[in-house]
Amino acid sequence: MIHNTAYGNLTDEEESLLSGINSYRTSLNLTTLTENKQAKCLADKLADQFKNQPCTNTTGSNTVPGTEQNFSDFPNFLNECHLNVTTTRDGAILPTCVPNLDPTLVLSKYTRSQYSGSLNDTKFTGVGIGSEDNWIVVVLTTNTPEGGYSPGSNNVGFAHENHPMCYSLLVLFVSVMLLLHA
Repeated sequence: MIHNTAYGNLTDEEESLLSGINSYRTSLNLTTLTENKQAKCLADKLADQFKNQPCTNTTGSNTVPGTEQNFSDFPNFLNECHLNVTTTRDGAILPTCVPNLDPTLVLSKYTRSQYSGSLNDTKFTGVGIGSEDNWIVVVLTTNTPEGGYSPGSNNVGFAHENHPMCYSLLVLFVSVMLLLHA
């Protein structure tokens, strides 16, 4: 099991998944993923939003790309995690639902679903994992300015909900995320 000394706030389920994902990537001769504090924050926010949704065959990793739930609070999540769209647009958000977050089933949902393509992608170097109830969310990051999930210095545009640029950037981010899942 991984002990997160940098952030110290991974649950046992999250640590188990990170360990499993890194073992999976190592078996494919890929580099392991390192934890990213801002991606963890975003994963936590998203998991909290999913927690009241039931596990069905149309949620999480079973969702048909393009039919995922959109969160009107997403710009606020970015703001609360000190992020902006320009540093997150090359990342990937991978939610899944597994009753009781059984570690074997959770790892299988990531390595044997549409998400495996993202886990196999060498551009991803970092990760944030959040969980609530039966939901676990993996946020993958890159080591580029467009996907490194580095803290944003200008999040003011996201604080005003009627800011048209905010909506345009959010649509761009969601579009990129959906393409990654295709």
